[in-house]
Amino acid sequence: MVSSPNPTTAVSAPGKVLLAGGYLVLDRAYTGLVFGLSARINVIAQEIKTSPGIQLSEIVVESPQFLEAQWRYGYRLADGDGGIKVTQLQISGSHINPNPFVETTLSYVLSYISRSSSRPRRPTHTIKPSRVLILADNDYYSAPVPPSLPSSGSDTSTTPQPPSRFASFPVPLTKAHKTGLGSSAALVTALTASLLAHYLPREAFDVETAAGKTVLHNLAQAAHCAAQGKVGSGFDVAAAVWGSCLYRRFSPSVLGGLGEVGSRGFGARLEALVNDESGKVWDTEIRKEGVNLPPGVAVRMCDVDCGSQTVGMVKSVLKWRADREADAKELWDELQRRNEALAEVLRGGRTGEIRAAVRGIRELIRKMGTESGVPIEPESQTELLDALEGVEGVYGGVVPGAGGFDALALLVEDDKATTDRLEEFLARWSKEKGGRVSLLAVKGEMEGVRMEWAQDYQGWIREP
Repeated sequence: MVSSPNPTTAVSAPGKVLLAGGYLVLDRAYTGLVFGLSARINVIAQEIKTSPGIQLSEIVVESPQFLEAQWRYGYRLADGDGGIKVTQLQISGSHINPNPFVETTLSYVLSYISRSSSRPRRPTHTIKPSRVLILADNDYYSAPVPPSLPSSGSDTSTTPQPPSRFASFPVPLTKAHKTGLGSSAALVTALTASLLAHYLPREAFDVETAAGKTVLHNLAQAAHCAAQGKVGSGFDVAAAVWGSCLYRRFSPSVLGGLGEVGSRGFGARLEALVNDESGKVWDTEIRKEGVNLPPGVAVRMCDVDCGSQTVGMVKSVLKWRADREADAKELWDELQRRNEALAEVLRGGRTGEIRAAVRGIRELIRKMGTESGVPIEPESQTELLDALEGVEGVYGGVVPGAGGFDALALLVEDDKATTDRLEEFLARWSKEKGGRVSLLAVKGEMEGVRMEWAQDYQGWIREP
């Protein structure tokens, strides 16, 4: 039986910013310089206690910062070692509100757990019910309202207040404005780690070890790609697991033969893929050594409150690359060299060279945008980035990742005076140009996934 050796587990995973390597990271010939961020997705898994003789096969997932954000799932073992099939259940008085990232991740993680926890390796469906709580740091979303406890209809006068970094939003999750920090990858990673830690003994899974992180990475990559409906580059999941790193993507063929949950033999294939005992299946490269920021320099994010349709932009750039193969290769090769030069400047602490290195990257990004017809660095973003270079303490900035109107990434002096100047400049800019541009509290950080103390979330956790 799959019991819960750890009745309550709390895990957090960071967001990301692809400082250098947008589009290039889709190709194994190139790399991306990705930094983890201090904004985290937090997931707490708790057991649901049942009365003697009562059996439930249900997992309840809640994101209480948003309206209508509760999902209930039933689960069963599919025939032919097909893994654990998860089905969303109707909540009385409400319509089905799907969450593909949560549902897919549950299927993958429970399928893995059902095999990892049985000896001999025979899948079991006796997974105890659990409640899962998801809390997102405020910087994942634009314009949060002041923090408050979710409405419960009970007297909360003696309830401890939750951490101020978890605001309540007066909208459903689907209506919230994301800032582009990689919430889906952080969610899948934190949810995967929390459930593994909840259901498996520490000797079977320990996220604080390299072996545990490798299992987590492989399982989260598989689940995230399935939830997206495509094989992505995976840099966002890698950052969520390992933190800041130099990343080379895995070959799409790694996931090519896995199949779908419910297909015959899926459980065994998933277990073999995740554990990769030969060490030869996953050909991704994740290098943390040498990825650093100079002392006194920080990565900061600037929200323009106008997200981009990343998938459409990527398709257009890749079509241009296929149509103009020789020209595109020459541009990408040179952009890779400039990206590596920026990484070396940061690694070597040569702050005086940051601005020129960033400008060189932006020059080629704009050229790629012009030739492909995709607004990777839109004119309004160019104007803002150029103006930001005039703020004392700002070394430069980029439109990270796939570009467009997601949050800008800035390299700045890490002190209060620079922060104050930035906030004053952005307030003036917003007033003069219209719209809203603001400095997010989030900063770049090196650490990836980590266990948290459950008591830090007591204002939100229900009694089991």
